Amino acid sequence: MNEHEHERDDETRDGYGHGFADDGFPDDDPALADDEAFTNDEALADDLLEETLRGSVAVHDPVPAELERAAVAAYALHDLDAQLAELTFDSLLDAMPVRGTTLAPRMLTFRAGDLTVDVELTTGTLMGQLLPPGPARVEILTGGPAGAPTVLTADILGRFTCDRTVTGPFALRVRTDTEAVVTEWLFA
Repeated sequence: MNEHEHERDDETRDGYGHGFADDGFPDDDPALADDEAFTNDEALADDLLEETLRGSVAVHDPVPAELERAAVAAYALHDLDAQLAELTFDSLLDAMPVRGTTLAPRMLTFRAGDLTVDVELTTGTLMGQLLPPGPARVEILTGGPAGAPTVLTADILGRFTCDRTVTGPFALRVRTDTEAVVTEWLFA
């Protein structure tokens, strides 16, 4: 032990060998030990109470499975690197009705930066194209019971097709070589 360490050790001890913390109170003060034990007991009691309340709520008022799936699907949308594609055209809102057509497909257009996603929804399919054209991974996110996204691949012309009927809320996540884009959520 060098001379400076010895001086520092003397400063933290009283004449009877008791140590002191930087706050000037003895390290071995029994009153402080009781406060720490009380704080630990109080935290343990709080944790136990919280666990008991959570268990009771889970039994008597559980979260509906559909709501839990929707929340998980909404969190799947959480992409820090993805841009939000804005809905710029929806044939249900923007198109003029065509006389004599009863089951016209729903046309949607989303834009994010230079990327445009055109989508056509019919009774049994979802078809789309990316502009500028190119290969990409396209995921159909749903809030329904399926939960997991349906993964599609756009070809070199940017075309993609899903033969599964899309119902309820959905969004598209598109990953090209250079960017990630997520559309707004819509009802099919």
